[in-house]
Amino acid sequence: MTKNGEEQDLQKCLTLIESQLGWGSSANWTNYDFEKLSDIFHEKTGVRLSVTTLKRIWGKLKYDSAPTLTTLNALARFAGYEDWRMLRQRQERLFTQPDTSEPVLTPTPVSSKSKSRYYWFFALIPLVLAGYALFSITAADRELDPKLFSFKADKIMTEGVPNSVVFHYNAKAARTDSVFIIQTWDMRRRTHVSKVKNYHSAIYYYPGYFNTKLIADNQIVKTHDLWITSDGWLCLAEDEPTPVYFKKEECIKNGIVEVNEDILKNYNLSLHPKAPRVRMFNQRDMGDLMSDNFVFETTVKNDFALGANACQPVQVLIQCKDDVIIIPLAAKACVGDLALAFCGNYLTSKTADLSRFGADLTQWTKLRIETIDKKASIFVNGNRAYSLQFPNKPTGIVGVQIRFNGTGAVKDTWFENNGKVTRL
Repeated sequence: MTKNGEEQDLQKCLTLIESQLGWGSSANWTNYDFEKLSDIFHEKTGVRLSVTTLKRIWGKLKYDSAPTLTTLNALARFAGYEDWRMLRQRQERLFTQPDTSEPVLTPTPVSSKSKSRYYWFFALIPLVLAGYALFSITAADRELDPKLFSFKADKIMTEGVPNSVVFHYNAKAARTDSVFIIQTWDMRRRTHVSKVKNYHSAIYYYPGYFNTKLIADNQIVKTHDLWITSDGWLCLAEDEPTPVYFKKEECIKNGIVEVNEDILKNYNLSLHPKAPRVRMFNQRDMGDLMSDNFVFETTVKNDFALGANACQPVQVLIQCKDDVIIIPLAAKACVGDLALAFCGNYLTSKTADLSRFGADLTQWTKLRIETIDKKASIFVNGNRAYSLQFPNKPTGIVGVQIRFNGTGAVKDTWFENNGKVTRL
């Protein structure tokens, strides 16, 4: 990575990300901020960048080698670009466009007639260059006609994970061999495919609603929604390359969904020195339930408060087709390091009072959300914890995900809209 090339583009990308987060200067970020950034990255891009990687990128730790292309693609995606190459191309276009605000220099006058002739000649140069740049950008934007491409999965809605999906595509209209399929927002699953072939298979390890893409010559030419439900409650522990799935009869008993220490031991998962990331999914058809008008309630418990999990962080996610809601809970002593996301609103304890999201999580803790016309009120154990109005457009709700470190339990989870109750 050269100092005058990619490194400058990386710094620009990091500045864009910091601006979107609104957390203030990264010079003041703590380890907690990088932990939350890792989670937000995963939600927005599907890529899990470790806290160590993020700290190295932001200069908090020594980084002797350049970031990998996968990391750069994830950063660019988070900043609003398709990938790292597209970010660099856009930056180069901006850099090479002439600055017409500078005064036009004219040659030393020979005569009034030649002075006038040279003045107009130099004055036209910026206009010609600007017109050429604009034409080039416009031509690039119109380079491919999406109507010449096709892209679909063999299933629109399917159930259970892991799950294989076959994509059918036609990309023969691509000008080069730069044809990719992205399974979701995860750039690690940006798979190069042949422009002359028609099939590509992929494996999904987590349930969810995915906006898959066909990319040709750095353009998104087709998209296709893919919905994988969970067949009721699904409990797992995050791991790479595949998660550890727990049997339903192990973690669902008497109306309570729970992963306890005994279950973890059965799978050789230890709570020390760092507890595994336990996830509970319930992805299903919610009918016409939308993010702008609904009531949601669940009751959670995390009785593991030892070692690295002293703060007992819990996240309750409401997953939507095109958005996400992330509600944090933690031990009362740890409310200074929380982050909340709600359909376009991103808040942290450094800029908002999230202290009421602290609770004794060794006991059952009730979380309730009431949303009317995009105005949301969040309650913890019957007390109002926060109220806000979110900016994003309403979208369909497709399920719930609840995150613990180590052990955790959930019960009495339901949605309500217009008098219709959906119990999970």
